[in-house]
Amino acid sequence: MSSFPLNTDVGAVDFLQRLVEIRSLSGKETAVAQFLVTQMQQSGFTAYVDAAGNAVGERCCPDADGQITQEIVLLGHMDTVPGDIPVRQEDGKLFGRGSVDAKGPLASFIVAAARANLPPGTRLVVVGAVEEEAATSKGARHVASQLQPDLCIIGEPSGWDGITLGYKGRLLIDATFAQPMSHTAGSESGAAELGLAWYNAVMAYINQFNTEQSRLFDQLLPSVRHLHTSSDGLQNQLEMKLGIRLPPNFDVAEFESWLRNQAGKAGTLRSYAHEPAIQTKRTNPLAQALNRAIRQAGGVPTYKLKTGTSDMNVVGPVWRCPIVAYGPGDSALDHTPDEHIIIAEYLQAIEVLETVLTNL
Repeated sequence: MSSFPLNTDVGAVDFLQRLVEIRSLSGKETAVAQFLVTQMQQSGFTAYVDAAGNAVGERCCPDADGQITQEIVLLGHMDTVPGDIPVRQEDGKLFGRGSVDAKGPLASFIVAAARANLPPGTRLVVVGAVEEEAATSKGARHVASQLQPDLCIIGEPSGWDGITLGYKGRLLIDATFAQPMSHTAGSESGAAELGLAWYNAVMAYINQFNTEQSRLFDQLLPSVRHLHTSSDGLQNQLEMKLGIRLPPNFDVAEFESWLRNQAGKAGTLRSYAHEPAIQTKRTNPLAQALNRAIRQAGGVPTYKLKTGTSDMNVVGPVWRCPIVAYGPGDSALDHTPDEHIIIAEYLQAIEVLETVLTNL
C-alpha cells in the first residue's frame, strides 16, 4: 500500500511507482487488483474486485433529495504486455512496464477521483480492467454489461494536454496453408509459396484501398504477428497470424469473404477479435470539459485519433454515452523497452481530471 495519502503529490507519485512495481501480465492481475482495492478503500472509496477480476472503486455524492442523477465511469486497465523494465525514477521520469500503458492513466484516475469535490447527484466509478492487452478485453466486456454511465473517460495515454476522440478497429486472422510434400525441383507449389502468394494478394488489396484514403485513420493498416513453416515429412505447412487495423464504416463481412476466396482450398482461415472503429466529436461534453480544464492549467489542447484500439472500442458502442480517452504519457512509448512517464506530466493530468470531475 502507498506510504503517503493521495491528496499530496508525494503520495500520488509513490502510489504510481508501487503500482508499476507489481507485475500484471494479461490474465495475471490478481495481485495488482488487490493492491488497488486496498488503496481505494483507504482513500474513501467503496472498492472491490468484481466477477471478472476488475478492481472497482465507487464514490457517491447524492443530491439534496438523496438521489443520484448522473453516473461517471473512469475505465482504465491494469494489465501490461510482457517485458521487465527496472522500475526507477531518473531525471524526473518514472521508468517501468506499464508506466505509460496504462498504469499512469489509471493512477491519475484514482488520485483525481479521490481528490475531486463531486457535484451533488454524482456517482463516480473507477475501473481497473483486466485483459485489455489481450484480444479478449474480458474486463471491459464485463463492465459493459453491468454499468450504464452517462459519461465515460477511457484511461489511455494522450499526453496531459491531449484528448483522444477515436480509435481504429481491429481484425485478427489466423491463416494456415498445407500441402502434401513434393520435391522442391517439381512443379507443385509448396505451402509456403501458397501462403505468401495469399499475403501478397492481401497487401495488394490493402494498398489499393488506401490509395483512396488521405487520412491514416481511414486506411487499412496490416501487421504480421506470427509466421511459421513446418513439415512432418508428408505434409508441409505455413501458419500466419495477420492483424489489420480497420477504419470506420468498413465492411468486415465482405472483406472476410474475399480473404477466404483468395486462400482457396489449400488455405484455412479463422478471423476473430473484431472490434469496430469508434470516433466521437469535439462537441462531446467530455471533450469540451477537458478542453477547458487543460486551458485552465496553462496548456493548449490537442485532439487525437489513434491507430490502435482500446477498451473505448468495446464499451462505446454498448453504452452510447459521451466518451473520450485521456491520460498522461507518450503513446509512442507503449510496449517499448524505454517505457517511462514524465512525473510532472502525470501530476498535471491529475490536476486536469480533478477539475473536470469537480465541474461536470
